[in-house]
Amino acid sequence: MPPALPAPPRGRTVVVGAGKAAAAMARAVEDHWPAPLGGLVVVPYGHAAACERVTVVEAAHPVPDEAGRRAAEAVVATVSGLTDDDLVLCLVSGGASSLLSLPAPGIELADEREIGAALLRSAAPISAINCVRKHLSAIKGGRLALAARPARVVTLIVSDVPGDDPSIVGSGPTVGDPTTYAQALEALERHGVRASDRVLRHLRAGDEGGPGAPAETPKPDDPRLSRASAAVVVTAADALAAAAAAAQGRGVRPVVIGEAIEGEARDVGLRHAGHALDLLRWSEAGTASVLLSGGETTVTVRGRGRGGRNTEYLLGLALGLEGCPNVFALAADTDGRDGSEDNAGAFLTPDTLARARGAGLDPRALLADNDAYTLFAGIDDLLVTGPTLTNVNDLRAILVVP
Repeated sequence: MPPALPAPPRGRTVVVGAGKAAAAMARAVEDHWPAPLGGLVVVPYGHAAACERVTVVEAAHPVPDEAGRRAAEAVVATVSGLTDDDLVLCLVSGGASSLLSLPAPGIELADEREIGAALLRSAAPISAINCVRKHLSAIKGGRLALAARPARVVTLIVSDVPGDDPSIVGSGPTVGDPTTYAQALEALERHGVRASDRVLRHLRAGDEGGPGAPAETPKPDDPRLSRASAAVVVTAADALAAAAAAAQGRGVRPVVIGEAIEGEARDVGLRHAGHALDLLRWSEAGTASVLLSGGETTVTVRGRGRGGRNTEYLLGLALGLEGCPNVFALAADTDGRDGSEDNAGAFLTPDTLARARGAGLDPRALLADNDAYTLFAGIDDLLVTGPTLTNVNDLRAILVVP
């Protein structure tokens, strides 16, 4: 954070933001800011960090609640009425889309909750999910930057999205939005997401335009955003570089296979099993390697079980390896929470499947029911960290020991 901070303004400095890392980011600003400041950031329940000058508010994630709606209103009020001598420091990280829930006129919080939950179940990529969210919101997709005019807006971002596009992280509340109402409608259709009549009327009215229609989000070249800038300060690539350095320090050869991997979690796990077996086949005896990857897989929820994308990835990986004695793995979300469960992820060892079957668990049946959590909990191999107060997406490590 410190190298990315701008110079203090002639006027006031106001800090706002949202996301799993927002409180930790605000604390870093307080520790390194040489002038007076104040403001408000919103974090998920349990993700607060002690700040002296910035108020920290908690709300629900990943499905928004009334606390998030009130917090979003407070954020807009905080940046309203500023002058061109003032500076807004906007701190954005993963989770901000749910935490800053301010429905557009004609849309209700219940609509945002319903459509958000349906999108998360659909396995739509985050870019499509946030396209829809932006077009149902009064704060996302650059609209917060419009509320802060004429103040200068500097947005600092901890990225949790593949490709690190500032307009996608947290639905880009202060960043010009290249997507449209038409694309939001197309995303719902493509991913088979049913929306309420009120949501569809709103999106269709925005697409058709005309008198009284909802306004489009401000685009990247909108002159009203000329005093707004954004910088990504931490990414999944940084996490992978740190993991690679840690591996090298222990005499293990790191092999980075991708920082922005997407796809169905179980299928990615199966593919990575093939990578691990190929590496095992061609490695010299005694030369350990670790396959590292980041990004965000998805899960199409068809069953009724428990589990996030990392446990489902690991179960797919385990079935692809089928007890290979030379491969160990870890997959976890760097925010400390895999989906909606209480674990960050889980561990895989060569005897994972054997121990599960010995405990009366059927790995393939559990995978079919989207119930990987039950398998790893049943053999005591969940990774539980609690909130980490940051979020650079998932980190996967497969250790191959010939």
